[in-house]
Amino acid sequence: MRIDDLTATRARESFLRFFDTAPEVLIRAPGRVNLIGEFTDFNDGYCLPCAIDRETVVAARRRRDSRVRVIAIDVEGEDHFDVSSPVVPVVKPNWVNYVRGVFAALNGQGQTLAGVDLVITGNIPRGAGLSSSASLEIAVGETLRRLFDLPLTALDLARAGQRAEHEFVGSRCGIMDQVASAFGVRGHALLLDCARLQITPVPIPQNIEVVVIDSGIQRGLVESEYNARREQCELAAQVLGVATLREISGHRIREEASRLDDLLARRARHVITENERTLQAAECLRMGDLRGFGDLIRQSHRSLRDDFQVSLPPIDRLVEIVQSVVGERGGARLTGGGFGGCVVAVVPDDLVVEVKSAVERQYRSPSGEPGVVHVCMATDGAGEVL
Repeated sequence: MRIDDLTATRARESFLRFFDTAPEVLIRAPGRVNLIGEFTDFNDGYCLPCAIDRETVVAARRRRDSRVRVIAIDVEGEDHFDVSSPVVPVVKPNWVNYVRGVFAALNGQGQTLAGVDLVITGNIPRGAGLSSSASLEIAVGETLRRLFDLPLTALDLARAGQRAEHEFVGSRCGIMDQVASAFGVRGHALLLDCARLQITPVPIPQNIEVVVIDSGIQRGLVESEYNARREQCELAAQVLGVATLREISGHRIREEASRLDDLLARRARHVITENERTLQAAECLRMGDLRGFGDLIRQSHRSLRDDFQVSLPPIDRLVEIVQSVVGERGGARLTGGGFGGCVVAVVPDDLVVEVKSAVERQYRSPSGEPGVVHVCMATDGAGEVL
């Protein structure tokens, strides 16, 4: 039995135990890893994520009243609210706000919702940068869409998830995470143009593996400097006289960097060069050019470390360990919101075992935790568990 089969079974059996009946629907939504294109989505730029075979599963059944009961079995948490009244955020626990935020967002879109019982479980490491939050939002949104036959597209669900983050969680995230979870294509990365919301599947060559390594350092986007980085990018764009940094080319930032102070110049330079790297990386994937792709990933990490300043010494060390194994045949970098979380590596399939061994031998987090290596498959977006 596969990991995702176990997760679905756990959701189904838990629903039966808590509610003494079988669920009407069983919905899965994947997490994601971003291969390249970090902190570009809220700048209307380009990114290249893929949905991965780690997921959130929701078991659900409609009620005859307007009450919502939510049971999160992985954290032994529970929530209750009424959809006939305004849905509001809570102070603690924070996971509740991702669920409530989706209900509120769909209500705000004019959708008609009623009471529902929900059981939530999953196998995405929380706080690791693999978008367990977006996966939860999309899983809840897709559950409600199917239960109540809502006339919503996958993009509507992605926007509802983003709105939940903004208004209920306090993270001013872009839309990449929700799009990857909703639109994933098996065996493909997604080249996302965040300004036009255009999604182009890009095949991942079969002789490479997407390896995600959890550093054991948890981070929270709201508590970290994620929102500050967004504000700095917005200020840089304002000084340069554009709506977003998407509008600035690498050539122009080199000419006009003197208009910005050193901090804003660094932030802008990362975003602008990262957009260029992402477009080049998508073309490298199409051509099967792993060396070129790996070089771009290495450049991305240096930019995140030096210009955007969201890495940490243990993360840099983890990148070095992986890079020492793959050399020019692949690449590794920080992925996600920074300040901890995961490293993503594109690794030739014949080097995966050696990468695992090197991480096991050479890496420990500041608290002594080993790195956890996940070999991930690019998978489909949210849907019903059959």
